[in-house]
Amino acid sequence: MTKSDTREALIQAGTHIIAEQSFDTTGINAVLASAGVPKGSFYYYFPSKEDFGLAVIDRFAADYSQLLTGFLEDTQRKPLARIRRYLESGMATMDAKACSGGCPIGNLGQELASRNEAFRARLDAVMRDWERQFADCLADAREAGELATDADAHQLARTLLSGWEGAILRAKLMKSVAPMQDFIALWFGRILRP
Repeated sequence: MTKSDTREALIQAGTHIIAEQSFDTTGINAVLASAGVPKGSFYYYFPSKEDFGLAVIDRFAADYSQLLTGFLEDTQRKPLARIRRYLESGMATMDAKACSGGCPIGNLGQELASRNEAFRARLDAVMRDWERQFADCLADAREAGELATDADAHQLARTLLSGWEGAILRAKLMKSVAPMQDFIALWFGRILRP
């Protein structure tokens, strides 16, 4: 295994374990065992567990940004249909996972933002990038006449993402996708209108 392969294996193993548990409860030995990397190799690739956590965030964010691009830049669909398709896909995933897991970025934000400035700043930057992607799609919707001409795409994107993360949290707490269904119904029935 090359150095970059080993680093990648550690990041992939960490991403999976952190998503299933939490950052605090993820032990370095569990990551090493899952990645099949010899004990003692971790600190060769990451100076600290925090640096490892930031690398996991960066990897997940890059992968998820590509996923968002696939939904939000799908020119075969109208802009609001792209957003609805993304939300419905997320709801279906939560339903299939019995409302466990959720968004790793949201989970890490809830766990670490108030305790670690480096994590807070990195997670906020990820959310801002996602907001930008949604704002671009909402601006397309405005230009296509799907939203009012004075609709603020950036404000809508911030509110959409914040509300969606809240709906995901409530779905986990209730063990039901009903909050996500309510969110979609409200946004497409009352908020995202011409």
